[in-house]
Amino acid sequence: MLLSADQIRKRVQEMARQISADFKGRTVYLVGVLENGFIFMADLVRELEVPVVCQFVKPAFKEADPVTTEIFFSPEVDVHGKDVLLVEALVQSGITSEFLMRNLIGRGAASVKLAALLDKQSARRVPLQPDYFGFLMNENFVVGYGLGTPHLGRNLPYIAAKEGNAQTRPSSA
Repeated sequence: MLLSADQIRKRVQEMARQISADFKGRTVYLVGVLENGFIFMADLVRELEVPVVCQFVKPAFKEADPVTTEIFFSPEVDVHGKDVLLVEALVQSGITSEFLMRNLIGRGAASVKLAALLDKQSARRVPLQPDYFGFLMNENFVVGYGLGTPHLGRNLPYIAAKEGNAQTRPSSA
């Protein structure tokens, strides 16, 4: 186990206190990135002390040619004039996060900040730093707390490194 449920809970509470202080007196439009970010966003929303509006996007990738990847996301989100917090469970290369942030700004958002539970800076391919992050990590593949491989393991209450084909909750110890 890399991060226990208690460690995650405490860090999400700390992040929520900071976000609440930074957005005091404003409504925050959270845009959660599916599928990995849904549990993190749910827990974060419950801890925030400012008004929130929740929306979700799901990126889709299409290889345009050998060196170009196109990123699409849906559904369309209305963020014009809003303070937006993009919520991701894991930021790796930063390419998708950077694209989504630029896209939200292009849609007229008043401000766009990034919250990530896990920040894998060693894999970064663009100059991007989350405004709020829970934990730095270096593991290649993790499961739990909404993260899966590709779809199993999301229900684990903690975060663990993926070992072999272990994709389900271990039996009780």
